[in-house]
Amino acid sequence: MRYWRANAVFMAVLLTVWAVVGLGCGVLFADSLNGMTVGGFPLGFWFAQQGSIISFVLLIFVYALGMNWLDRRYRDDAESDGE
Repeated sequence: MRYWRANAVFMAVLLTVWAVVGLGCGVLFADSLNGMTVGGFPLGFWFAQQGSIISFVLLIFVYALGMNWLDRRYRDDAESDGE
């Protein structure tokens, strides 16, 4: 039960980060971010086109590492409990 709760919290955090980057930076805060440029393009446009994709790939990597850590942690707990 603790494993699934930790898994759900971890996924909720990652989905929140994804929503903030994809929707927040790419759409809601785009006008504010357009004052800065990256590679000659406004930062809001960059987040909407490239940043959300890059952040999604990074979140997949973080998810894989995090789930490996959770699996190891709760496998050790299950083995010590005799399950």
